[in-house]
Amino acid sequence: MILQEGKKVYFASDNHLGAPNRKASLPREKQFVAWLDAIKADAGAIFLMGDLFDFWFEYKTVVPKGFTRTLGKLAELTDSGIPVFYFVGNHDLWMNGYFEEELNIPVYHRPQHFSINDTSFFIGHGDGLGPDDKGFKRMKKVFTNRLAQWLFRWLHPDLGVRLAQHLSVNNRIISGEADAKFLGEDKEWLVLYAKRKLEQQHHDHFIFGHRHLPLEIKISETSTYTNLGDWISYFTYAVFDGNTLALKKWED
Repeated sequence: MILQEGKKVYFASDNHLGAPNRKASLPREKQFVAWLDAIKADAGAIFLMGDLFDFWFEYKTVVPKGFTRTLGKLAELTDSGIPVFYFVGNHDLWMNGYFEEELNIPVYHRPQHFSINDTSFFIGHGDGLGPDDKGFKRMKKVFTNRLAQWLFRWLHPDLGVRLAQHLSVNNRIISGEADAKFLGEDKEWLVLYAKRKLEQQHHDHFIFGHRHLPLEIKISETSTYTNLGDWISYFTYAVFDGNTLALKKWED
């Protein structure tokens, strides 16, 4: 990807729209839509790094109710020619074509490498990576099991979505609440994962979400790990201007 002069690349993660309920999340959704509206003037690309929704499951002909402002704004952006890339998180990993078909947004289920202006990026949501996160790794095996997904689809959406929303808010393993503390560089499992990947191939930047903490950590003289924080407590995002990556806070 080569940025045109004056264009930037934006990264955001972990909005958890719908949590803990629609009424409480609506002000956060409006903040996020205002941010999307503000950056569209100079956005060369936008990367959404997962958990945009606190729960998302695509039945064959049904998607969860709500989020009209967000989905409409994303459609406006892609219709105007701004590329948007989506990486599923642990709360919305059951995406199966809706974003691609309705919004023209490619969806990735695994971390990916991107080269932007000859700068190397390794990008992913971050769940289930590294030497820790063991509780979620076990849970993810259930979430991604085809039989489990097939059985869930047989639940009426009103029941299935309500059950999933309850688990999402109240289960610490699923919600990620237990992860929202800085563990120290030597124990941050995404830092350890990035350092291990760096031994295999150089990347200038490793960018993840999932941890709900805005972090910038140098992992070598030429490589940096960035965690994007969230749009619940921090309202942080990253921006790449073609040369430098910076972590910033949105204030409407």
